[in-house]
Amino acid sequence: MAEAAAFVAPAPEPQIATPRTGVRHVAPIDRDVLERGGMLIPGAAITPLAEEFRMVKRQLLLTARAVAAKDTAKAADRARMILVCSAQPSEGKTFCAINLALSMATERDVEVLLVDADFPKPDVLPRLGLPNGPGLLDVLAGSVANVEDCIIDTDIPQLSVLPAGTRSVSDTELLASDRARAVIDSLAAANPRRIVIFDSPPALAASPASVLALHVGQVMLVVRADRTSESDLRQAVNTLDGCEDIQLVLNSVSFQPGGRRFGSYYEYGEEGR
Repeated sequence: MAEAAAFVAPAPEPQIATPRTGVRHVAPIDRDVLERGGMLIPGAAITPLAEEFRMVKRQLLLTARAVAAKDTAKAADRARMILVCSAQPSEGKTFCAINLALSMATERDVEVLLVDADFPKPDVLPRLGLPNGPGLLDVLAGSVANVEDCIIDTDIPQLSVLPAGTRSVSDTELLASDRARAVIDSLAAANPRRIVIFDSPPALAASPASVLALHVGQVMLVVRADRTSESDLRQAVNTLDGCEDIQLVLNSVSFQPGGRRFGSYYEYGEEGR
C-alpha cells in the first residue's frame, strides 16, 4: 500500500484592507514640539501660514473630488493619495507635509492619514512628538500582516499617522513589489473619506520617490525659493512623471509687509515640462 502524502495547509494570505485587529490607542501630539518647529497649532488663531495651507489643500481636495465625479472608483481612490516631495533635501517638504495634514484634518468631510515614507530619514514622528513603532516597511517586508494595525491615532480628530517602519537595504524594491501596490491601494480603499499624504524622500536624493509617484494620484512638489534651481526642478518633475498630476508649492518666500508670508501655489502643466 502506498504511503499517503501528508497534507500541508496553505499559509494564510496576509491581511491588507481589513479592519484593525488590535486595541486602538490615541497618542497625543506634542503642541510644544509643533510650536518650536513653526507648525500649525490645532485650535489656535488663524495665521497667515494657516491661510496659505487652506489655499494649498483646497486645490488638492478639488482635484480629488473632480476625479471621483467623473472617473472610476480606482482612479478616485488614487486621487485621494498625495505625495509631498522636493527636489533636494532641506527644501521644506516634511514641514509642508505635516502642515498640509494638520490643515486637512480640520475639514468636516475627510479623515487624514499622514504616512512617513521618507525611509532613509524618517522625521514625521519626532516633529509631532509621537512614539515610534512598526510601520509601512514592516508590512511590505511581511513582518506585520495588517497595515491598519500600524496606524497611530492621534488626539487631533481626523488625523492619524503611519510610521516608516524598520528600514532595510531593499526599500525601493519593496515599494516596487506587487504587495506594495496592494497595501498602498488599500490605504485609500479602506476608507472613502480618507486622504493619504505621503512624506517622500527628495526626488533627486533617493530612489523611493520615483516609485512612490507611481502609486499616487497627485504630487505636491515643494520648491524652496532661495535654494531650488530650475535644473533641479525640471529633473525632479521628470523623475516623478509616473504621476500625471504634479503641482508646486513655493516655500520660504521672504516676508514683505502686505505680502504673503508662506508662498504661492502653482500647477506644473504640460507647457512647463
